[in-house]
Amino acid sequence: MDTASHLLFGLTLAGLAHMDPVVSQHPELAQAIIAGTVIGSHAPDFDTVSRLKGYSFYIRHHRGVTHSLPGLFLWPALLATLFGYGFGVLDFWMTLYVWIFAAVFFHVFLDLLNTYGVQCLFPFSKKWMHLDILNLFEPFLFFLHASGAVCWLFLDVDPVRIFPLVYLLSLIYILMRAYQHGVLLKKLKETIGRGGIYHLFPNLHWFHWRFVVETDECFYTGVMTYGKVIIQQYYLKEDKNPIIERTEETDGVRAFLKFAQRVHVTCQKVEDGYEVKWSDVRFWYNSKLTFGVDIKLDHNLNVTHHELGWRKGMLEPPFV
Repeated sequence: MDTASHLLFGLTLAGLAHMDPVVSQHPELAQAIIAGTVIGSHAPDFDTVSRLKGYSFYIRHHRGVTHSLPGLFLWPALLATLFGYGFGVLDFWMTLYVWIFAAVFFHVFLDLLNTYGVQCLFPFSKKWMHLDILNLFEPFLFFLHASGAVCWLFLDVDPVRIFPLVYLLSLIYILMRAYQHGVLLKKLKETIGRGGIYHLFPNLHWFHWRFVVETDECFYTGVMTYGKVIIQQYYLKEDKNPIIERTEETDGVRAFLKFAQRVHVTCQKVEDGYEVKWSDVRFWYNSKLTFGVDIKLDHNLNVTHHELGWRKGMLEPPFV
């Protein structure tokens, strides 16, 4: 999810930690847990520094090792030691570890629920996992947790009275969205009536969803509005040719193919050579394919330009 939400959820987890008598009876430990859960809730996204080495490097590594199974245990161990020492509460290391682990786990869990996905089973699998249940930003969850934080920090309401309810409502909300997704996905398959791979993606509006269907011949994209299926575009698949195969040698395409799932590629002749566009159809927006690699080649198939990322003018990038 977005950075602000992750940090906010880390703060509310610190409030939830007051259910533990050890935490509520030791103010210095409570302070360490606030620092640990807030930083821990963002720690898996420290891999954003990989952008400094270029976007293709970032695509390869973001939401990878730092969100992996080893990361779930290493981040809490590192942060619990750091904040335990810094706040003088090393005697409560295990308590600190447990709550920071909850923050890291919640981060990865929420990332698993959106469209972008996460390599959460690494090193056993490099597959990108995504359940397509929540948006990168969920207004309901953000408002719910923000309200709880305000009541705790500014209105001096006992956190034990607030945050069990906040997290219970959060769980109910996620389960409702998961149920809604399952029902609508089944209806989408029945309506389209073709074999293939189906994806149904959430929108900020609870009853508006986007979909992508991949068959052997083409991709369908469209929307489900209040359960009604509307096909908006379809993209025929092109057979590979030497021009397309030449672009597979570029760093941008290699990085793209490690991450992309519903891959569509086009090749057309232009005045000074050829133009090849690789796209991940999952990220269509406003009838446009917004994420991919654009490559230009001369008549001798030398690459003269290539650009990986979100296509300008089509969509504001969801920086995740």
